[in-house]
Amino acid sequence: MGSIPIVSTFMTVSTALLISCPDTSGIVADVASWIATNGGNIVHAEQHTDHHDGIFFQRVEFTHSGVKSLESLSQSFDAIAQKFTMMFSFRALPWHPRTAILVSQPMHCLADMLTRSRYGDLGLDIAVVISNHDNNRQLVESFGYRFEYIPVEDGARSDQEQAVAKMLLALDIDLVILARYMLVLSPSLVEQWTGRMINIHHSFLPAFIGANPYRQAHDRGVKIIGATAHYVTSELDDGPIIEQDVAQVSHRDDVVELTRRGRDLETVVLARAVRAHVEHRVLIWGNRSIVFG
Repeated sequence: MGSIPIVSTFMTVSTALLISCPDTSGIVADVASWIATNGGNIVHAEQHTDHHDGIFFQRVEFTHSGVKSLESLSQSFDAIAQKFTMMFSFRALPWHPRTAILVSQPMHCLADMLTRSRYGDLGLDIAVVISNHDNNRQLVESFGYRFEYIPVEDGARSDQEQAVAKMLLALDIDLVILARYMLVLSPSLVEQWTGRMINIHHSFLPAFIGANPYRQAHDRGVKIIGATAHYVTSELDDGPIIEQDVAQVSHRDDVVELTRRGRDLETVVLARAVRAHVEHRVLIWGNRSIVFG
């Protein structure tokens, strides 16, 4: 009689841990020991020490049985956090955040986000696309996503923003992406989404803040143009930067050409920033970010 093969039902789950704390000895050893004690296996670890501020940053990705919930892991890790005066956060991977995309009339970043999400490149769970213009409805609905048109009527900007804020809360959104949303958000709304709202700005910040950066770049005769993805704060275009990229240009390039080339940069930079956030690779420290590879 032949032997009966044994099929293992053991499964593992992945979790990412981000930490920041004053730099001192023993942090890496204690974190690794805690992971092993809790049945985890480290598959990737990266760290950085800011010697100017004396701060240690680390991202550790590990697998474990999944028997312990994130809440249970957090409670268990709290003793180490207190020992090192540590800020920390856990994230189960892969993560599919309920996402709202806010957009005005430009569609290039929106189209890229929809495409990447539909075909699994970013893993976003897009709950809604909200716009103050109706011209992107057909695009959004062709992908099978929900589109909501919330215009600014009779100059009532505050009413429009309140409607947007109400919808974001009602849909239990995890992440808000401003994919060329051309309205400035009030501090009261932005503060609700600290560290969870990403904007793409069509210039290499901090240069050319505000509107018409390609016109500003042309008038200054710059030799590079860029795009910047950052977390949104109450200060216009001044939040922690997640991702940037540039392209060389010359005096031969007019505003139309600068804009065309800039659009290519914007889509790629926004995608990189969103991916870093979703993969729990970004630590915010003050008004800057540490983005692990």
